[in-house]
Amino acid sequence: MGDTAISTAAADRYRAQGWWREETVLDDLRRAVAATPDKTALVCYQSVPTGEFGPVSLTYRELAEKVERIAGNLHRLGVRHGDVVTLHLPNTWQLAALILACARIGAVAGPIVPIMRRREVEFMVGLTESPVYIAAAEFRRFDYAAMSAEVAANVPTLRHRVILGGGAVGGSLDFDAELLDTESSLDGAVEAGPDDLAQVMFTSGTTGEPKGVVHSHNTLHSMNKAQADVLGLTADEVTAMGSPTAHQAGYTWNLLMPLHLGATSVHVDHWDARVMLPILAQRRVTFFMGAPPFLSDLVNWQLETPYDLSALAVFATGSAPVPPVLVEGCVEVLGCRLYALWGMTENGCVTITRPEEPVLRASESDGTAVPGMRVRLVDDNGDPVPPGAVGALQVRGSAQCLGYYRRQDAYAENVTADGWFDTGDLARDDGHGGIRITGRVKDLIMRGAENIPAVEVEAALLRHTAVTDVAVVGYPDERLGERACAVVVAADGAALTMDDLTSHLDGLGMVKHYWPERLELVPALPRTPSGKIQKFALRELLRAQ
Repeated sequence: MGDTAISTAAADRYRAQGWWREETVLDDLRRAVAATPDKTALVCYQSVPTGEFGPVSLTYRELAEKVERIAGNLHRLGVRHGDVVTLHLPNTWQLAALILACARIGAVAGPIVPIMRRREVEFMVGLTESPVYIAAAEFRRFDYAAMSAEVAANVPTLRHRVILGGGAVGGSLDFDAELLDTESSLDGAVEAGPDDLAQVMFTSGTTGEPKGVVHSHNTLHSMNKAQADVLGLTADEVTAMGSPTAHQAGYTWNLLMPLHLGATSVHVDHWDARVMLPILAQRRVTFFMGAPPFLSDLVNWQLETPYDLSALAVFATGSAPVPPVLVEGCVEVLGCRLYALWGMTENGCVTITRPEEPVLRASESDGTAVPGMRVRLVDDNGDPVPPGAVGALQVRGSAQCLGYYRRQDAYAENVTADGWFDTGDLARDDGHGGIRITGRVKDLIMRGAENIPAVEVEAALLRHTAVTDVAVVGYPDERLGERACAVVVAADGAALTMDDLTSHLDGLGMVKHYWPERLELVPALPRTPSGKIQKFALRELLRAQ
């Protein structure tokens, strides 16, 4: 990939502080096999390859055995140390085992969220020169096997297409026949070390320009250890998730972190709160991570048809502001504590609210920095902003990625001369030693000579009882350059008007300059798999109108 972004001095410091180690996730797996071989490692509710919605359970012993078998067969197919294996799969035990099998032979896991299609996949496979692409034959009525043939025709470095649940057709290989039913030697395979590349994960596309974020086993371990330590999570946890494992949130919170703890993780291959609630009850899930829309769905359906969620203690959320009513709903309806966090594919969970803080802090803050990570807010000159002022959010620390795959020039553009990563986000001090995200640099709406902090306006609008979801985006104006539009998903039956919104903001005491000047009602907002709103799509919609 080229030079990494971590200096030797920094690496030594992270090891001395305990955030980096001389082990990998494979050592976590082996520890769990030795201590609790018959404990459930994974429970997967999946509709591929059988077409039925699971569940499939694997103990730690069974998972380790499958990892060894798959690793040997990937090696037989010619996958070598440093090769990127493209994993275009929904949340299945096969995806989890493949990620670990890559580490067993020193290969790099290249997960791709299932919603990606030929154009994006072709770009990603071509950039990484991945020799092997693995996907389900079909998922959610899309034919991945056929698409993979089109990709292979345009990417000559792609040597093998392995298809799960579809058999060997059209030059592809069958997953079970090639990777499970055959036993191959691991002689000559070089297992990954802690500083080797572990993952290439492409950004989820809020800007429409994906980059391959590169992490080592150590940077991933650091984010997993930090988030578990802050929340006091243990081997007794049963974790679940609303996002794909092929997204960084699912990859870390609901795969690597439970493995690090020796806990149990529950995986569901598509989101439906009505399906998830009985699973949370049956599996006695203790920890859930998901964006605010997932939380809202669970609260609403739990009110409709209540389940026993008495085991659920912790809900972690990020990617959007959380209104107080949702924090209260988490406590009163789901019976658990909500924590708000901020992070990126590049660095995982960087800030999070704390157990010792007031419950409603989750609606006011995005938390303080986790151990091993540091944050700062600076102005255009790189100087610290005064308390309460909005500044550019910059971070550094042991969970920061190593760069962008074969795009270190693009990564270097985001690193300051003194070594801080410029996130592209804007934030202010929350008044309690933490940060409050106010928007992205590109999300700032410039109305005349004044800035409008979109995220703060969104947070205020979410406090309106008839607003279910909202994004505030800029649209062109000949005189002022830009004006602000509120794109709103209204509660069922609500007939929202512009006057309703401005009266609400006036009642909250928000400065009139921040008020949106246009209202668009939509049935749903376009989102990435992790729940982030794709504002570039909304801007394009408004420009087209």
